[in-house]
Amino acid sequence: MKDKSSTQKPSSDSAFTQGTFNQFEQQIGAPVYSWTAPPIPDLTEIKGQFCELKKLNAEVHGKDLYQANLEDSDANWTYMPYGPFESEIDYMNWLESVENSEDTIFFAILDARTQKAVGLAAYLRISPSQGSIEVGHLKFSPLMQRTPISTEAMYLMMRYAFSLGYRRYEWKCNDFNEPSKKAALRLGFTFEGVFRQACIVKGHNRDTAWFSIIDNEWPRLEAAFEQWLTPLNFDQGTQIERLSYIRDSIAST
Repeated sequence: MKDKSSTQKPSSDSAFTQGTFNQFEQQIGAPVYSWTAPPIPDLTEIKGQFCELKKLNAEVHGKDLYQANLEDSDANWTYMPYGPFESEIDYMNWLESVENSEDTIFFAILDARTQKAVGLAAYLRISPSQGSIEVGHLKFSPLMQRTPISTEAMYLMMRYAFSLGYRRYEWKCNDFNEPSKKAALRLGFTFEGVFRQACIVKGHNRDTAWFSIIDNEWPRLEAAFEQWLTPLNFDQGTQIERLSYIRDSIAST
């Protein structure tokens, strides 16, 4: 019997979901053509119009980050696996311990106007062989919360990952972390489910909510981000059209 998977190419996004059939008439995943494992991200900076992401350097970015976080509530550290920190020295020691991590790449998020670091983000669980990469360790200070900086920073990291050839971009958070789950959905991630008792954080059980964006979804999402980020979409720093509205409008055309 002929191996159908050798001749049947996916013609649409649904083909990846439905898969194809092998010589035993078993349904299997769609074949992946002309794909090679992407490299590990190696940029030291990514520039946007509202923000810049620079490879974390504790000596350069630490004081600004600590000062920015002083304006935040300790409650905003609840779902992080570390923090809040008792002192600037404690925070600096932690930054120094992670800035050269080989399996997690930390970026300081700088306000493009002031050039001060106002938040942190990282790539982690990087698997080039599977084309999968996660964004995490998100700690946005009040200086970037609810501003275009937070959205653009996430867009820039997505864009770079997909430009390298990654096929799956992940977001994970504590299932009790409602603001993080809402942020993921606003940014265009798809909710995939909850991993129960995934880990223990600060002595407490953590059920982990999983979200993702895959490569065939990225062109539409990228177009929506670019349209949302245009200067015409802001009035004194306040958005005119919501990102979700723009995304939905693109989907319907």
